[in-house]
Amino acid sequence: MAKINFGGVEEEVVTREEFPLEKAREVMKDEVIAIVGYGVQGPGQALNLRDNGFNVIVGQRKGGKSWDKAVADGFEPGVSLFEIAEACEKGTVIQYLLSDAGQIDQWSVIKPYLTPGKALYFSHGFGVTYKDQTGIDLPNDIDVILVAPKGSGTSLRRLFVAGKGLNSSFAVHQDATGRARERVISLGIGVGSGYLFETNFKSEVYSDLTGERGSLMGAIQGLFAAQYDLLRKKGHSPSEAFNETVEEATQSLYPLVAENGMDWMYANCSTTAQRGALDWWKKFRDAVAPVFEELYESVSTGNEAKITIEANQKATYREGLEKELNELRESEMWRTGATVRKLRPENK
Repeated sequence: MAKINFGGVEEEVVTREEFPLEKAREVMKDEVIAIVGYGVQGPGQALNLRDNGFNVIVGQRKGGKSWDKAVADGFEPGVSLFEIAEACEKGTVIQYLLSDAGQIDQWSVIKPYLTPGKALYFSHGFGVTYKDQTGIDLPNDIDVILVAPKGSGTSLRRLFVAGKGLNSSFAVHQDATGRARERVISLGIGVGSGYLFETNFKSEVYSDLTGERGSLMGAIQGLFAAQYDLLRKKGHSPSEAFNETVEEATQSLYPLVAENGMDWMYANCSTTAQRGALDWWKKFRDAVAPVFEELYESVSTGNEAKITIEANQKATYREGLEKELNELRESEMWRTGATVRKLRPENK
């Protein structure tokens, strides 16, 4: 592992330089990787592994949209695409990439195939960390490992196709074979990670749930909505409110932050924007800090897991979810956004 200094703190990470793809393929040359679930993470990881020369099969319920998508992606029924149980029987590594609710539902199906020496792979620490709620009780004679790409499966695939990588965390929860670490690092390289940093299942899920509810999705939507609504209330047009709230952020400024950092972006904007941003960012930090404290407490106590599990168990969950998503979709801000996207030069 390479020692890298992150903002004054030294961490050990795995890069493609010291653990090249050729080494990963050698470690996994006798393994059959069964991708269980072909929804959010499944396609990206399965296709990247296959394109990188690993032996990949897919396990999915037959007849659904995900089965058809796997077929369209070149997985052949009876050869590299099977029902979940059959894929688990064939696989030496089972990548459990169903949704958290799906993992709970299918646990009794896959558990009998977790025979000694196999590896059970997750991309989220939810099922294991909250095992008292999920019922995912692990056999003690298998490897239990995790690779969690820091982004969606779609992003993982797009970056891979572009010759780039998405950073991932990795963890060894249980090492029954003595090979768990080399297996998980090989798979992390195989799915197309830019670099790998070590974590554990609990830390992964705590940070992930906080991020999703916070700066990655929940908080950013709340921030967008608050500013957009204020500008509209003060008489600004939908186009002006959206462009100043979302479009400029996502199309101009956020890419600069990704490329060079917030400090660089501040240093390279107008003096008026620079002065205002420097004056106001700490006020926003201090305003939301108590909300983040509340959020992390809800995650660490298992309350967020409880809410998620109970919601998914309701017979009316899908119907209710669609109503909530529709509220976003049909809001003036995101209807305006749909129009703005169509007006971008690349979409004409």
